[in-house]
Amino acid sequence: MIYRYTILYVASVPETLAFYEAAFGFKTQFLHDSGDYGELATGDTKLAFSSHALMAQIGKDVATKPPAKPSYELAFETTDVVKALERALAAGAKLVKAVTDMPWGQTLAYVSTPEGTLVELCTPTTP
Repeated sequence: MIYRYTILYVASVPETLAFYEAAFGFKTQFLHDSGDYGELATGDTKLAFSSHALMAQIGKDVATKPPAKPSYELAFETTDVVKALERALAAGAKLVKAVTDMPWGQTLAYVSTPEGTLVELCTPTTP
């Protein structure tokens, strides 16, 4: 068994894909003709998006608003957190936590995407 993908439920798949391209530099790998499902090229494990409308159509009752407090985060690794943060903010992300150097040697920052997902921008960790 392998971990293939994570699917986030969003109002607009095309808008979300465009944001993730602009904010984080990922490329759209697949967008269904309906616009209700899409995937980003993120390596072996894909980040995918499905529309609230499609979930309702297939009988899934999913949250349509982000929770007041996130219960998960996405982490995108980079060697330049400052530059990644600047790009994300310019694309419309909201700052949650400014660039911080952690005691274990990692640098990180947090943003919130337009659909409310918490994203960590971080340098690699070393053993």
